[in-house]
Amino acid sequence: MARTGAARERRRESAPAAEGPVEPKVGATDLDRLIHERIRLGIVSALAVNDSLSFNELKALLKTTDGNLSVHARRLEEAEYIVCRKSFDGRVPRTDYRLTASGRRALERYLDHMAALIKAMRSR
Repeated sequence: MARTGAARERRRESAPAAEGPVEPKVGATDLDRLIHERIRLGIVSALAVNDSLSFNELKALLKTTDGNLSVHARRLEEAEYIVCRKSFDGRVPRTDYRLTASGRRALERYLDHMAALIKAMRSR
């Protein structure tokens, strides 16, 4: 088996170089892992098309639990992709989220990267 691998390596080394400009490879490993997770992508996407959303609105929209939403929202807050504002509606606590400018830029980079991946796959 080692001979086969060595022969394959020799063929690769002796192959002529590609002519013309080489497009950079687009890989899934380059994705923003913070946004790529389903719930976090849902949060930033929902906030991108709404000025702000409450915790309960996000929870219903994403069909997730209090704990799950809380953990993912905190990760986005720590990255400064979203901001959280806590207040009271009468005696009831209310938590509202808003997308920050850096969060919007991160989402746009993520979407551009996904578009490039789709384009690369369709051109094959």
